[in-house]
Amino acid sequence: MILLNANDRARARFPFALCAGAAAALALSACAAAPPPAFDLSAAPGGYGARQARRAQIAVAEPTALPLLDSNRIVVRQGGSEVSYLAGAQWAERLPALLQARLIASFQNASLIRAVVAPGLLADYELRSQLRRFEYDATRGAVEVELAAQIFGAAGRIVAGKIFAATAPAPGGGPEAVVAALNVASADAMRQIVLWTAPKI
Repeated sequence: MILLNANDRARARFPFALCAGAAAALALSACAAAPPPAFDLSAAPGGYGARQARRAQIAVAEPTALPLLDSNRIVVRQGGSEVSYLAGAQWAERLPALLQARLIASFQNASLIRAVVAPGLLADYELRSQLRRFEYDATRGAVEVELAAQIFGAAGRIVAGKIFAATAPAPGGGPEAVVAALNVASADAMRQIVLWTAPKI
């Protein structure tokens, strides 16, 4: 049997203490680097009443957007031209792609047009849009959504165009309140777009 004195025992324990300390530091680092919760958007529901579905087919393009909105982060406007991003929340994917998917679903829920597809598939018309605002206004305690939409027909002819806007209160300005308000406002704007588009094609 080998006997260790106090100094030897301390030296023997040191590597294990070092490893334990390193593991704890890595765990804390992983927690600090964890991404914020990701949120989805809802499509506008149906319930438009009994209406005859249009026989045309329409393709819904991904909205264009400035770099500020072309991401999965949520924009906060502090007042005037000062903007930042909301801490503690993000979208499940890039906002323009998410809106395109939910806008297609909104048209499908409405059943007012025979077929709604993504660009690249055969369609009689195409809906293009520009995402102008999708943000929380901290000075007003409310969210704002604004989309400019255009319907294109054969040979790139513009059939119609309009700007759609919606707002909703976001009490407290916390991540969940802001996301919930943006869900309400975006569904409102998409419903407006569906009702405006269907009679024109």
